[in-house]
Amino acid sequence: MPNFDRITRNPEVMGGKPCLRGMRVTVGTIVGLIATGHSSAEILRAYPYLEDEDIRQALAYAAWRVEEIELPLPVT
Repeated sequence: MPNFDRITRNPEVMGGKPCLRGMRVTVGTIVGLIATGHSSAEILRAYPYLEDEDIRQALAYAAWRVEEIELPLPVT
């Protein structure tokens, strides 16, 4: 797994969804905002406690996850 030091998962925060630095901002929220046309600058204004690197890692994490291959375990 690549080094995503800003992506955290905690079952007690946002139901265990991948979040940014333990905050209640999910990777999905950031990806959704980018997908609907919001710029990084707009996101940083809306979430002033985030940093540009948070957005970059959220996008990189999402890209890595969709490339991951899940193989079914054989039934014995």
